[in-house]
Amino acid sequence: MKLATPITLPCGVTLRNRIAKSAMSENLAVKNLPGEKLCKLYETWGANSIGLIITGNVMVDGNELGEPNNVVLEDDSHLPEFRSWTSAAKKNGAAIWAQINHPGRQAPSAISRVTVAPSAVKLKLGNLAFRTPHALSETEIHDIIAKFGRTAALCKEAGFDGVQIHGAHGYLVSEFLSPLANVRTDRWGGSIENRMRFALEVLRAMRKAVGAKFPVGIKMNSADFQRGGFDEDDAIVVAQALEAEGVDMIEISGGSYEASAMTGAQEVLKSARDTKSLDATTGAQEVLKSALTSTAQREAYFLPFAERIRKSVKVPLMLTGGFRSAQAMNAAVESGAVDITGLARPLAMEPELARRLLSDSTARIELKPVKTGIAAVDRMGALEIGYYSLQLKRIGEGKKPDPHLSPLLALPLLGLNYTSGIISRMFR
Repeated sequence: MKLATPITLPCGVTLRNRIAKSAMSENLAVKNLPGEKLCKLYETWGANSIGLIITGNVMVDGNELGEPNNVVLEDDSHLPEFRSWTSAAKKNGAAIWAQINHPGRQAPSAISRVTVAPSAVKLKLGNLAFRTPHALSETEIHDIIAKFGRTAALCKEAGFDGVQIHGAHGYLVSEFLSPLANVRTDRWGGSIENRMRFALEVLRAMRKAVGAKFPVGIKMNSADFQRGGFDEDDAIVVAQALEAEGVDMIEISGGSYEASAMTGAQEVLKSARDTKSLDATTGAQEVLKSALTSTAQREAYFLPFAERIRKSVKVPLMLTGGFRSAQAMNAAVESGAVDITGLARPLAMEPELARRLLSDSTARIELKPVKTGIAAVDRMGALEIGYYSLQLKRIGEGKKPDPHLSPLLALPLLGLNYTSGIISRMFR
């Protein structure tokens, strides 16, 4: 299977196979630092044949968090804890990259002291959960760009094998890209050439910090799945600019807190339908058309966009979202549309899955829907985040994932920052 073959990135670094663990929300940091549970979790994944492990969020500023137990790396005072984390993940040959992030306006008010964004545009979610953000000044923009570079340098020092910019899912980098979140009229807003300036400057700062031979990737949306938002045409322009700047890999995803396409194909289709953009920007129609004829496209709901973007760039592409079988993953790589296949939730339920996929071409995993029976709760993407975080916690404690775990147990983990949004939706 081509899935098992190595791949060499533009910087010269080789990954041992084409299976990557994509970033998930772990919520396992201890005082915003990696501890024993996080090390155990990553050691388990690394021992089971994954080529690349991409961490959950590593935040650039402890005052601006996306979730209660995010990892933060903003200075060198706790590098030993980070070295323990990277050593645990790498001891059996896997590579580990840190996903570097800033939450922007998706910083819940209950846990973040500051909320900033390209523009003072509030999330369309629960009134209690998120503040109206402060529009960044020119000086503040440059300060945050410098923080991305600083965190990247610290990651290299801590033993990470690469870094990834989180430029998707409605966080700060993707907020700059979105014409809905970014309504600036200066050089950071307006045209796509201006809106992508922040992402390019972050890439440049990180590259300068780590050097030419250290991998720097980015996770970016194929689309926001919101009317008038960042779309596929924008994404292609951005991908071409990133390639010209020397990015080593682009991971394709989609959505945001407001349109959580990253949580499943049904959300992709619903969001596309709601925005009346099935035929123009989302690729969801192609997913429907191909569902009966292509295993790869039936499983990988962003594959149609990957096929489109492949015509515009040669940089290695990683596709995450929906893969459940060796057949589909290998077909996606064999087709040339993507170079690396990403797994997230399946590895929360079966951390040994990569080993099985590489040794058995018929291997697959089935995941049951995460449902509580409470319609307003089940519509929130945060429920799945909490449920799978609980499974990751079990692995970090040396236990097996529990497929019979009640999703209701995830609600306390979500905390005030999410449940306030759920409650507001239930009663409006």
